[in-house]
Amino acid sequence: MPIETSGRRPLKTRDWPFFKNLAAWLARNGATPNGISFMSIVFGCLAGIAFAATAHVEGWVLRGCWLAAAVCIQLRLIANLLDGMVAVEGRKGGPVGDLWNEAPDRVSDAAIFIGAGYAAGSEPWLGYSAAVVAVFVAYVRALGASVGVGQIFLGPAAKQQRMAMMTTLAVLTAVFPKISSETMSSYPNPLIKGILCLVIGLGIVTAWNRLRRIATLLREKVP
Repeated sequence: MPIETSGRRPLKTRDWPFFKNLAAWLARNGATPNGISFMSIVFGCLAGIAFAATAHVEGWVLRGCWLAAAVCIQLRLIANLLDGMVAVEGRKGGPVGDLWNEAPDRVSDAAIFIGAGYAAGSEPWLGYSAAVVAVFVAYVRALGASVGVGQIFLGPAAKQQRMAMMTTLAVLTAVFPKISSETMSSYPNPLIKGILCLVIGLGIVTAWNRLRRIATLLREKVP
C-alpha cells in the first residue's frame, strides 16, 4: 500500500533526469521551495479562471481557454513536484516548509474545481462539490500522519488522477468545444458534468479507502 511516513508522495517523475536537472538549476539560482509552492497557487487559479472563461467566449478563444486550463493544471503539478525536490534534494527546506507544502494545494484544488463548475456546459454545484471532496481526500491522507500511521496515498483518485481527468477534459473540449455546451445525442449530460461527477464519486471512494486503511493500521498497532 502506498504509505509515506516522510510525507512525500511516491512519484516516478522525481527520478526523471529533466526534473532532476531543473530542480538543481532552480536551487542554484536562488529559487525557494516556498516560492515555487506559491507559483502552484498562481497556476491553479489561472486554470480555474480559464475554465470559467469558457462560458463567456466563442470560437478559437474558447479553444484557447480550454487549452490554457490544461497547460496551467500541468504547470501546477510541475510546481508541486519541484518545490519538494528543491527543498529535499536541493537542501533548501525551511521551518514552514510543511505548511507551504499543504496549504497551496488546497487553494489550487478549490480554484480549479470551482472554476470548472462555472465553465461552459457545467454547473456551479458540481464544481463546489468536487472542491469539497478533493479537500476532504487530502485531509484524510494527512489524518494518517496525525494519528501516527503515516501518509496514506491510496487511490483511485489521488491528486494526480484528479488532475489527469481535468486535463483530459480540457484537451478534449479544446478539440471538440461543442461537447462542453451542447448535449451529446448519445449521452444525456455534457462531458464536463460527467467528469466532475466522476471526480466526486471516485474521490468519495478514495477517502473511504484511506479511512479503512488508517483504521486497519491503527488496529495493528494495538498490542
